[in-house]
Amino acid sequence: QVQLVESGGGLVQAGGSLTLSCAASGRIFSILAMGWYRQAPGKQRELVATRTNNETRYQDSVKGRFTISRDNAKNTVSLQMNSLKPEDTGVYYCYVSTLRDYWGQGTQVTVSS
Repeated sequence: QVQLVESGGGLVQAGGSLTLSCAASGRIFSILAMGWYRQAPGKQRELVATRTNNETRYQDSVKGRFTISRDNAKNTVSLQMNSLKPEDTGVYYCYVSTLRDYWGQGTQVTVSS
């Protein structure tokens, strides 16, 4: 089993910044990707950013504002979020893709206007 522990969510005003962190532990073999999804109220979960062994991808709406970082030695992934907008509000989920996908419990990010 793989466990993911997230931290760093909270309430911030528009234009502010937050950093989300996620640490994976347990029976971890080859990690194919780590990243973040988010889910706003009444909407489907959507990819925010992902980092595979070969590439980094961002959702178009966060490009230039969010930066994903991954530490392979520590099995951690973080998301630096700058210039936050109210539409960034939602529950952010960390994930790890190995032989299967594992998900964190989610951390709330609220951006007030």
